[in-house]
Amino acid sequence: MKLPEESLGFLVTDVARLMRRNFNRRAQGLGLSLGQWRALAFLARQEGVKQVTLADSLEIQAITLARLIDRLEEAGLVARRPDPDDRRAIRLYLTPHAQPLLDQMWELATKTHEDAMADLSEVARDQLIRALQQTKQSLLSAEDRLCDGDVEEIERNENVAKRV
Repeated sequence: MKLPEESLGFLVTDVARLMRRNFNRRAQGLGLSLGQWRALAFLARQEGVKQVTLADSLEIQAITLARLIDRLEEAGLVARRPDPDDRRAIRLYLTPHAQPLLDQMWELATKTHEDAMADLSEVARDQLIRALQQTKQSLLSAEDRLCDGDVEEIERNENVAKRV
């Protein structure tokens, strides 16, 4: 049995938490919450996303996201627009006022990444990134199999649950 310090899940969670905390300390003077930063970063990568999809991606409740987007909209950083294909849906877009803030955010993120990788050689950095990318792909593939109904795995899990 592995100790938590040797477990991929624990390590990835701890590293992510520490990186968020490091970034937050750098960014606290800019006046946005971590949730707002995460929403802006996601929108920078996928502008025009549906509000419900963003809530899922950020792993927060739709009502929580609605309030967060209200504040970003009031600050002039995000605009809501109706979805042309679904009148019930709202799509989210960055405004031109968001770009200077995003530029600052990326600079702070770069400093956080430099701190995180400071004691790794260039080769070790590249290997870490490639290993994490492959791990992500493996998990996405496993998720697809489970969503497609990997009957054997589902039955195994159900049998384990019955024993507990």
